[in-house]
Order: sequence, then structure tokens, then C-alpha cells
Amino acid sequence: MTANRFDTSVYAHRLRAAAEAASAAGLAGLIITPGYDLRYLVGSRAQTFERLTALVVPVGREPTLVIPRLELASLKESAVHELGLAVKDWVDGQDPYDMVVDALGGDPVATAVTDSMPALHLLPLTERLDDLPVLATEVLRTLRMIKDPAEIEALRKAGAAIDRVHARVPHFLVPGRTEAEVAADIEKAIVAEGHSEAAFIIVGSGPHGADPHHEHSDRELRAGDVVVVDIGGPYEPGYNSDSTRTYSLGEPSAEVAEQYSVLQTAQRVAVEAVRPGVTAEQVDAAARDVLVEAGLGEYFVHRTGHGIGLSVHEEPYIVAGNDLPLRPGMAFSVEPGIYFPGKWGARIEDIVVVTEDGAEALNQRPHELIVVPV
Repeated sequence: MTANRFDTSVYAHRLRAAAEAASAAGLAGLIITPGYDLRYLVGSRAQTFERLTALVVPVGREPTLVIPRLELASLKESAVHELGLAVKDWVDGQDPYDMVVDALGGDPVATAVTDSMPALHLLPLTERLDDLPVLATEVLRTLRMIKDPAEIEALRKAGAAIDRVHARVPHFLVPGRTEAEVAADIEKAIVAEGHSEAAFIIVGSGPHGADPHHEHSDRELRAGDVVVVDIGGPYEPGYNSDSTRTYSLGEPSAEVAEQYSVLQTAQRVAVEAVRPGVTAEQVDAAARDVLVEAGLGEYFVHRTGHGIGLSVHEEPYIVAGNDLPLRPGMAFSVEPGIYFPGKWGARIEDIVVVTEDGAEALNQRPHELIVVPV
């Protein structure tokens, strides 16, 4: 594996699996424009512009990459050349959409396109396809949900790196500092601990902690605050961390300590429920039932988790109504929370990977309410 991508054999396997999945779905092929699907299949970080770049994965034929000649340099860090893929470059004045149809074999029926394809390219393609394309999401979802060993190792490294950042967070939580100042320190720590960047930083102090998607503000931290810190980012080759811990500036009240203890139990019970064959909604229910029994159910206002990988949020979603059975290799967050509007909030989040007989937690920082002396 290079710093920016996996070994070429990983991508060769994924391309074969994608073509097999397309065939099983009765499709003639896949058309993948820049985005997470393209990065997953060939390690390319090409961007979408007004000129079309598209990986064509036909059933029964070799894949072809259609790309503007002036974008060829974007392939250097990908596995395209080592995979031996055909590259059809084009210049202004040529029709790249016809080139895509030719790469499909000239029989453009039952085609799937990536869900990130912009209308700028989708509409011209539909004019040349015999049938309206479907989304490739259903074809690729299982492949991307089931992480291979290289992906799991990448997620482990990302999880360990964000743990190191959380270990530094108490030093940043000083009364009188603003949430934004704390977030700036955390951003530097995220990069210092090996991430390529910070994808998101939530510092929710006091009443702001009751907003699950609060980011940070100019509110000054105060003694007695409960502070939710939810942070993460991509770690090369681009797999994300995501972990939440909750801190108390000084000893918490008895009520806060008691309610947080229930949340801690809910998170632990949900992680313990993870194993092959259990459904996503059953993991959600495991956390929710603990909170409901303690009279806190109404304060848990979001799903229990989301899948993670190249994207911070991807399938599987750990939510009521999702009867998807868990399978080894699936990676997702387990993050119940409780939120009391105008007062305070708390959340505990680990990334877990489904194993053959349970779950491996990729975050190891303490789950207790972390008391910061003031």
C-alpha cells in the first residue's frame, strides 16, 4: 500500500466484484464519475468538472476510463495504469458521452450510474442510452459496506489517531476560552496526530451540547459545563475516524452523573448486541430500550449509528426500520446521546467492526464522563 491508496490487487478485486454484482443485477454495466465510488474502485481522487471523467465497467468486457486529456495527470496517484485499464482521453470538440456508450459495447441498455453524477453529465448520457439509467448504489452498497482487511486496518489507524486527539482535549477545555478557540486547537491536533485534515469538529458546551449538530461558537466555557466533543477526519488512504466523548468542567451534579451513567450503559449494551445476523434496527433498539426504561427515551433524538469508510456517513445505518442483518466486515458508529434543550447534552461514540462472533471497537478512550479539573 502506498500512502495514498491500497495495493493494486485490492482494486483489481473490487473491479471484478463490481462487474459480477452488475451482472447479477441484470445490468449491462456501470458508469462511475468522480466521487467515493470511483475512489473505492480504482483509488482515483479525480474531481468532477464540466468536462466528463467516467469509469465504464461493462459486463463481459474490460473497464475503460474516459477522461479529458488535460486531466490525465490526475491518474498518477491512482491504480488505473497499474491495473492496465484502457484510457480513452478526449479533447474539446469530441463527444465523451458517445465514447462512454462505445465503452459499454454499443448496446447501452440497463445501465447504472453512480449517485454522485451531476445532472450536467447525467442528462447528456440519458439522451444516448436506450433506457433511463438506475443508481449504482444498490449494486455497490454491499461491496462498500463489507470492509476488506486493508480497509479495516485503515479504520483502526484512524480510530487510534482520533483517540490520541481525545487524550489531548482536556488540556484545551479551560473556562473562559471559547468553543471556537477549543475547536482551533483540536483541528491542529487532528492533523498533528496523522489525519490529512479535520472533517468536522463539534464543541458543544452547556446548552449547546443539547444540539446534536452544533459545531462551535464564540460561547465561553464555564465551570460546571458539560461539553460534547465530536471529532473526526480522513486518515490516509482516506478512511475516516469519528468519535465522541463528553467532558465535565468540574464535578457534575448528581443528576447529570446519574443520567450520564444510563447513557453509558445504553452505549455498552448496544456494542455488546453487535454480531453477525443481528439486524441494524436491533442494535438501535438495544441502546434505545435502556434509555426508554430509565425515562430518557424522548431525549434520544437520532439514530444510533451510521456506516463509515471513505465517507463519514455511509451504509449501513443503525436505525429503526432497517432490518439489514449485520455481516462480518461491516463498520459503523454506535453513538446514543441524550439532549436536554436549553440545559446540556451528552453523547458517547465508538466505531465498531463486525467480527465473526461479535464486534471490535476501534476507539479505546474511557467512556465515563471525563471530569476536567477547574
